[in-house]
Parts: sequence; structure tokens; C-alpha cells
Amino acid sequence: MTTPQTKRYSADVYERLARHLDNLPAGFPPTENGVELRILRRLFMPEEAELAPHLTLVAEEPRVIARRAGLPVADAARCLAQMEKKGLVYAIHRPHRPPRYMAAQFVVGIYEYQVGKLDPELVQDIEEYMPQWWDFDGWKKAPQLRTIPVGESIDPHLDVWPYEQAGELVRGHKAVAVAPCICRQEQHLIGSGCEKPLESCLTFDQAAHYFVRNGMSRWVSQDEALAILARAEEAGLVLQPGNSREVLSICTCCGCCCGVLRNIKRHPKPASIVASAFQATLNPATCLGCGACTGRCQMEALHLDDGQAVLDPDRCIGCGLCVTTCPSGSLRLARKPESEQPHVPRNIVESTIRLGQSRGRMSVGELVGMQVRSVVDRLLAPR
Repeated sequence: MTTPQTKRYSADVYERLARHLDNLPAGFPPTENGVELRILRRLFMPEEAELAPHLTLVAEEPRVIARRAGLPVADAARCLAQMEKKGLVYAIHRPHRPPRYMAAQFVVGIYEYQVGKLDPELVQDIEEYMPQWWDFDGWKKAPQLRTIPVGESIDPHLDVWPYEQAGELVRGHKAVAVAPCICRQEQHLIGSGCEKPLESCLTFDQAAHYFVRNGMSRWVSQDEALAILARAEEAGLVLQPGNSREVLSICTCCGCCCGVLRNIKRHPKPASIVASAFQATLNPATCLGCGACTGRCQMEALHLDDGQAVLDPDRCIGCGLCVTTCPSGSLRLARKPESEQPHVPRNIVESTIRLGQSRGRMSVGELVGMQVRSVVDRLLAPR
């Protein structure tokens, strides 16, 4: 019998993996210089690269994936467990049941799962690739993250939904973990970035279990999570939960390190592509011209002109960081008009389908077909 150790892998195993990742909703587009293939070679061993395309967005037991891949169940189970530890697949573990594995997208997914695993060479390749991965029009149609206001910027007069308040999102989960920010960790490795808090990104429920189980984060209480959010606000970090009402994570982001904010910052009108329900307003009559707000804005939407703050609404993403630092109360948050309110999907499944549809990669029918195939493979797979 041919084992994973003795098997000869074809030269295009990484090209097949790249096509598989590009067919997932978030995409993994090819480049002229092949930097995306270099990234995959750094992350995946050949046997892992060959097995990964047999995973889908439906969580499945190793025996089901083994049948699809034509592997002995023991070999598939070993490889999948190894890939989970390396942050190359997503897994769900429940007591007294076999683990179930599903495909991880490159972003948000495999890249974020490299917390604590990065090296300078991988970072250089990712830095080269991400501007080519980024699609402004695609992000506008179906963003994977949204921006919500920091807690202290929300005035009582504002109409705010619970899923637009970080504190309410935290209180809605019993399982909470905190992880280092992958983006600041990445920038530190190449001698760049900032000194804002590193351990500051929150995960919830199954995502929290995945991160803790694989050594990427630690458990925290709700009170500690709320304190982490308060520290993030003090440090001037933008709050970005997943783009759904039922969230699995909240990222705390800065404009100098965050892959999302750095790319959005390049756009001439960040407000037009960010999913945010709010925007800052400025009262020039009461502005002191102190400039405290300009350093807080991660999108450079504020500057001083002749001793007076000037707000560029096209660059404001409604994070509220300027509001909490304005000593005169001249800056406040206002809700955008109804026509400019972002659509916020109910959960990550709806969000993923919407993302796939925006790229022509997935429809509801295709997802149903994927689930039907999974059921068939599960029935036929040996127990």
C-alpha cells in the first residue's frame, strides 16, 4: 500500500489547491508572479495540499473526507488533525463524537489562524500578495467585516441595535477568548507597525474553542473581555466584528497594521466601501482646534486647517474614536440615512453565501448540493 510518506505527489498539487481556495466565497486569485503558490508551499506539506481540496464548507468526519479523497481513514484523520494544528482547516470538536473538519478560506481564515506561527519570509510573501487579493468593489458588495462604534462614543440619543454595540455582542456569549492581533504580530516581524495592545482580538463560541484548542488564544471572562474593549478604545483601535448579527469574533484594528484598514485607507473614499451604520459630525462653532481628534482617526478623515478641525465625510468610517477624545463635544456620531445603511446578514452562513454570490462562486442551490453530497458520502463511507 502506498503511504503518505512514500507517495509521489504531482507537481501541480499546489495549483489545484490554489484553484480550490479561489473557488471558495472569499477567493484566492492567481497572480502573474505566482506569489500565492509560494505562500501555499510555505504553509502546506504536499500531502496536506492534496487532501485540502476534498474539504467543503460542510463540516465532515474524517471517514467521509477519506472516502472522497481515496485515502485510508487513519491516514486522513492523522493528516486532518495535523492540518488543524497548523491552522489550515477549521474543525469542530464535540464530546464523545469524532471531530468534524471543513475547508478554511484564505481570508478570513487560514491567514488569521497563523497567529504565533508567522515567520519573516511568509510575512513578506503575504505583504506582496494581499494588495493583489484585495477587491474594493467586491468588499463593498459583501464585506467580511463591519465597523461598529467604540462604546463611549454612543450617545443616548442614537438609535443603536444590539449587534452594533461591542459590549452587547460580548454579553451575548458564554465562551469568550482573546488572541493576539495577527496583523500587528505580522508587522512587528518586519520591523514595522505600532505599539498598540497586541492581545486584543476576541473570539466566541465554537471559534473560541478552535482558537484555544490550537494554542492561538486563551479563555477570558465576560468582564475581562469588556476590559479588553475598554483598553482598545483608549489605545485608539477600531472595532470590527464579522459582518453578521450573530458574530464569532471582534477584531480591534489600527490603520497602520490591519490588513483590512490599510487597504481601505488606500481608497479615496473609504466611507463608500465600509459596512458602517454611523458617521461622525463636526460642529465648527465649538471646536477648540486642539487637534486631539486627528491622531485618533485611523482613516485620516480629520485634519487641522488654520486652527480649526476639518472633517472629510468621504473618509469617515463611523468608528467613534474621534468622539471620545474631543474635549468640547464638537464631534458626535450620527446614524447614516436609511438609504446608506449596510445590510447585515443574520449569521455567518448567510454572510458567506452573500460573499460567494458577489463573486459568482456560490449560490444557495450550490450550498444545498454540497450538503446533499456530504450526506451521500457520509452514508457510503465505512464506519
